[in-house]
Amino acid sequence: MSGEALQIRSVSVVGGGAWGTALAQTLSHNGRSVALWAREPEIVEDINARHVNRTFLPGVDLNPAIRASGNLADVARADAILAVVPAQHLRDVMGKLAKQIAPDTPVIICAKGIEQSTGRFMGDVLEDVAPHVLRAVLSGPSFAADVARGLPSALTLACRNENVGRALAATLSSRQMRLYWSSDVLGAELGGAVKNVLAIAAGIVAGRGLGASAHAAIVTRGFAELRRFGEAMGARPETLLGLSGLGDLILTCGSPQSRNMSLGRALGEGRSLAEILGSRAAVTEGIYTCKALVGLANARGIDMPIAEAVYGIVEGQLTVEDAITALMQRPLKAED
Repeated sequence: MSGEALQIRSVSVVGGGAWGTALAQTLSHNGRSVALWAREPEIVEDINARHVNRTFLPGVDLNPAIRASGNLADVARADAILAVVPAQHLRDVMGKLAKQIAPDTPVIICAKGIEQSTGRFMGDVLEDVAPHVLRAVLSGPSFAADVARGLPSALTLACRNENVGRALAATLSSRQMRLYWSSDVLGAELGGAVKNVLAIAAGIVAGRGLGASAHAAIVTRGFAELRRFGEAMGARPETLLGLSGLGDLILTCGSPQSRNMSLGRALGEGRSLAEILGSRAAVTEGIYTCKALVGLANARGIDMPIAEAVYGIVEGQLTVEDAITALMQRPLKAED
């Protein structure tokens, strides 16, 4: 399919969490027909009857034009589909939907993570279950509440087909949300996945009260890990330095609005992982991605001590104090 042939009048959003709802809100204000699938019946009723999503995006009035459904068949025949389910559920949900999606339909992956059971990135998972669609990735620094309220944001729209990618970026952009096209799909995916793990580390530093200097150090050395991993996997350096890499890392490590940073902060304050997760409705992707990330890094000999420390804490193999001590006592070396 060429970019000139791409006509997007209707859009489906698969996933009724905060980010899926925010994207549906933004796209509906562009004048397109927007359908949203949610697994939870109460969210479907909330959106259709009250035009809100009190579970995942409280305090935001939604466009009444957004139509919600609990039936995947109702969102299969759109001109473009945004896959916004949690990363560990992408295979299951898109596998059920795949046979109903027309060939060459653009499917834009908005989940950020690595599949824990296989170590595969989201684009690979989509290729496994729906090889007939056009794959793209939407990633970058964006909090759902900001986007839903119409505050300015800029993200990366990655697609290997330049004509289709540029057409998608132009079509889905709005006055409030600016999309930049990239052909580096892996780089865009990788940045969004790795930064979630690093944000847990940044949150631990904040929760432990280790100070702004330590926070700056953990973010900077975390980016060094992201860059090493990305380049070893084949991502382009300029992608890692862009919105979906460094940009997303800065946002996610810098605000307790981030689910991953806030989880790390709670761990740093001494709360248990089970207690933290038990109080949350939304998924915190970093705790699931860290195992797959460390496995991939170890298999390729990539040095990622911060990611390994997060994994050790999440798995109960390290205390926060032990992890901090181990990082500070690593052998000294050149920064580059």
